[in-house]
Amino acid sequence: MQKVLILDFGGQYNQLIARRVREQNVYCELHPHGMSIEAIRNFDPIGIIFTGGPGSVYLEDSPKPDPQVFELGVPILGICYGCQLMAQMLGGSVTAAQEDTAREYGKAPAFFDGSCALFASIGGESMTWMSHGDYIAALPDGFSAAAQSAACPTAAICDEKRNFYGVQFHPEVQHTERGREILRNFLYGICDASGDWTMEDYKTRMIEEIRAKIGSGKALMAVSGGVDSSVAAALMAEAIGDRLSCVFVDHGLMRKNEGDEVEKALGHRLNLIRINAEDRFLSALKGVDEPERKRKIIGEEFVRVFEEAAHRIGAVDYLVQGTIYPDVIESGSGEAAVIKSHHNVGGLPDNVDFREIIEPLRMLFKDEVRQLGRELGLPETLISRQPFPGPGLAIRVIGEITKEKLDIIREADAIFREEMAAAGLDRSAGQYFAALTNMRTVGVMGDGRSYDYAVALRSVQTRDFMTADFTHLPWELLDRVSARIVNEVQCVNRVLYDVTSKPPATVEYE
Repeated sequence: MQKVLILDFGGQYNQLIARRVREQNVYCELHPHGMSIEAIRNFDPIGIIFTGGPGSVYLEDSPKPDPQVFELGVPILGICYGCQLMAQMLGGSVTAAQEDTAREYGKAPAFFDGSCALFASIGGESMTWMSHGDYIAALPDGFSAAAQSAACPTAAICDEKRNFYGVQFHPEVQHTERGREILRNFLYGICDASGDWTMEDYKTRMIEEIRAKIGSGKALMAVSGGVDSSVAAALMAEAIGDRLSCVFVDHGLMRKNEGDEVEKALGHRLNLIRINAEDRFLSALKGVDEPERKRKIIGEEFVRVFEEAAHRIGAVDYLVQGTIYPDVIESGSGEAAVIKSHHNVGGLPDNVDFREIIEPLRMLFKDEVRQLGRELGLPETLISRQPFPGPGLAIRVIGEITKEKLDIIREADAIFREEMAAAGLDRSAGQYFAALTNMRTVGVMGDGRSYDYAVALRSVQTRDFMTADFTHLPWELLDRVSARIVNEVQCVNRVLYDVTSKPPATVEYE
């Protein structure tokens, strides 16, 4: 199988680069930038990508790869920091942009030289996504500029004799109009990829790996009824059959009527055990308002509940989790900053009473998980279900968690989902939900003054959940939802609509 190597220099979009490569049916792996040259040779890549990163390449402690990487005869694509790094290491110079020169953040049009193999069929002006405060002041020998923006004359560089290419912008994000074509040109036109990696192959390989790892052992898994845990459970069940026990923990942080719906949907497919633990989780969360602490508490309680279930079931060797790539990225991977921890990534205590944790979806993005679910024969109603985070409504209630707040947001969220479905928008939005702010505002209810909560509505469009734009919902729909929530949900007198993209925000609130 052909492979592309992605060297990680700490940027927040790094796993998204991997997603974009695999989207082109080319297998890739992301490794730390310090990967030894021997390991790189053993990996035998058809191409190498240097990711972005927060550093400046001219600083003494800036992350750099082994310089022998340039002597392997393998095509290299540098993105943002990776582009500057290539220029600096091969004899060019990079400097900090002055206020009125080449500093760029956000959308910026660039003009592409279509004669460069990286931009074949893309010549002319197109929108890009920039994020840099440094720029290439002098090109290395053999390189030429292949794209320019208004502020940056070296928006892309190339040395086609050695197959070295660099782009100052981010082709992996959806804001770069021709980004996928640029990556495809690198993979197929320059690296000569054959496109031999598919979800069918992934399913077959993971089933074989799971069987080899578990052997005759038993596994325990938490299922929430969401896409990730359902697909992971189906994959595990296909690999080891009834030696998988699935525990559904109803932690009291679920959407309206969701516990019963999950049991009905999965009970006949899996060896499913339902545990009602609302009081236990709410007790543990009492008085806690810091987001990271809430996530850690929920993660710890999950593990304790699983351990207790495992003891009742009998000897269980492995704990299975539906961790996916966005969870890993936002919890910090390599040198990337931690955006938020997830209850199933980094939130586990050291004394987990299992031999090992298995995460069969760890390398997949959300749309890949759905595709894998189809390969496994899961119904579309389950595969296309709205994403719901492991910590549940705890990260959609700002501040301390109480039963009263949870009931408020359950009702508001149900109304929003009902109206989205009635308007035929439930499948077009990537994710949508209601969140309860920790803010009370003055209102007028009837003839009296009220002082109640403000509910925030969130709906986004996204392909991969790494970047997202808010959904331009019809005003008439928002009007109906607002009127229903204020009239039907107690303790709410104001409804807000979130129009923030990701970045700078996240999709969820905490």
